[in-house]
Amino acid sequence: MDRLDTQVAAAVPDRRAPALPLAALAVVAAGVSAALHLGKLPPAVPALREALGIDLVQAGFLLSLVQVAGMTLGLLAGLMADAIGLRRSMLTGLAILTLASALGACVEPGPHALNWLLALRAVEGVGFLLAVMPGPGLVRALVPPGADKAALGLWGAYMPLGVALALLVGAPWIQRWHWPSWWLGMAGVSAMALLFVRLAVPSDAVRGRAAVVSRQPATPISVPARLRLTLGSAGPRTLGLAFAVYSAQWMAVIGFLPAIYAEAGVAAAWAGLLTCAAAAANIVGNVAGGRLLHRGVRPERLLRWGYGVMLAGGVAAFARWGHGEAALSLPPAVRYVAVCLFSLAGGMVPATLFTLSVRLAPSGNTVSTTVGLMQQTSSLGQFVAPPLVAWLALYAGGWHWTWVATVACSLVGMVAAGRLAVLRLQCAEPMP
Repeated sequence: MDRLDTQVAAAVPDRRAPALPLAALAVVAAGVSAALHLGKLPPAVPALREALGIDLVQAGFLLSLVQVAGMTLGLLAGLMADAIGLRRSMLTGLAILTLASALGACVEPGPHALNWLLALRAVEGVGFLLAVMPGPGLVRALVPPGADKAALGLWGAYMPLGVALALLVGAPWIQRWHWPSWWLGMAGVSAMALLFVRLAVPSDAVRGRAAVVSRQPATPISVPARLRLTLGSAGPRTLGLAFAVYSAQWMAVIGFLPAIYAEAGVAAAWAGLLTCAAAAANIVGNVAGGRLLHRGVRPERLLRWGYGVMLAGGVAAFARWGHGEAALSLPPAVRYVAVCLFSLAGGMVPATLFTLSVRLAPSGNTVSTTVGLMQQTSSLGQFVAPPLVAWLALYAGGWHWTWVATVACSLVGMVAAGRLAVLRLQCAEPMP
């Protein structure tokens, strides 16, 4: 009887998410520390304007420079990560972030202060890309077999977690200790993440030998061949499209929430807290998406759920029926719940796409290049969508047409999900 029980237990897959090894946690921590640098600037904008005399347009350039770096250099950073080694790329990116943030704290008021901040912000953009491009490949290589889906769901939360933490901590920190100490604090976080990765993550050479032992070697190819292979494959291109339409609508909605609340007369403190909570809901969606994938939910189904709830949430949050003073919309509390559901369900999308990226990449040594293409299209979406939504609001005289943009993005995402389902079935390593 005991032998029969053992055979039955072995035949039934364990759907529980196993604990992540320390090395994988170090990689996730590195991603969060890199995302903190993206989120450190918004709460510092008032202090920078007061201390350095920066106007609103110049502050906007500081905010968008990281997206410009991702939009122009994402694919190149992914190629570099695959070429120099995943661990080495992450360590290099964290070192760049540490140095650039520490130098930023030394900028003093003067005619060249803005130029220095812009230059250092561009450098931080490069460091961010080098730090996060290797993440999915490293996580998959470091976790036990069968645990990669849950682990990649956790990795997908690095961005909203880092940005939400920066939004939550940044304003009170700056109010008490001023913005240069905030920059130094973020440099310290990156330095600790660098040390964590260096101590916990095996070197690229050691992991390469382990791959050979497990009979899963990645045949080395040249950088131009890697680029042609990635751009010529339908998987990376479709993943990039799916990521772009997700990040575009998420950034447009979450990014304008403070302005929407300000126009509605909500106090600034409450507006910040409500926006942070809505952004943090995305973390729950990422982690839940990874767990659902681990439990056997098909990725295309999860993508359709995510885009579908984003579609419904966008309509519920912004749509208005009728004209003028007689126009009707849902109560404010219901609309806020819809925004939170929009963000939460949307979190399942990156969790799923990161999981698919390591399977739909054309080869084992193009995973970071594939993620680089996803990052580049994501940054393009985040760069284009907010001005488009702002134009819609200006044209319509309010935010009640925002749902048109979110619905369009969600519909494209659903089409991409169907295409990814076909590609997944054609893949040599199908998911269960």
